[in-house]
Amino acid sequence: MRTVILFMACLFAAGAFAQKNNPKKPEDQIRRFWFVMLTKGPDRSQDSATAAQIQKEHMSNINRLYYEGKLKVAGPFEDNDKWLGIFIFDCPTREEVEELLKTDLAISSGRLAYEIAGWYTSPTGSFMPGKPKVKWSPK
Repeated sequence: MRTVILFMACLFAAGAFAQKNNPKKPEDQIRRFWFVMLTKGPDRSQDSATAAQIQKEHMSNINRLYYEGKLKVAGPFEDNDKWLGIFIFDCPTREEVEELLKTDLAISSGRLAYEIAGWYTSPTGSFMPGKPKVKWSPK
């Protein structure tokens, strides 16, 4: 009986040691991100030149947030009247996401509106924490 107890204690200690010295890899963990659905805003009455400037600043803001490591995914939907685009943010709180959305002229001007939901996935690939390592540029 003493041998069984000693054996069980050794197994427990080995398991605890292995867990402490081999922390879970990111792909083994699930993490919350923030999914933002972009929709038509309440004010889309801007003339074409103003709308083009808003879009230019919208894209600049997307790039800034991406290179700060806050925005992991952004993009428009094809041929959809209701959903215009999405953002996926890597921020600790909904309040931080809302503050970052206020920096987007397309939202602050009323051209776009949004809905926010917590969204969970494994933090791998585009969802690795931190700033991107390689700067992307269109060819």
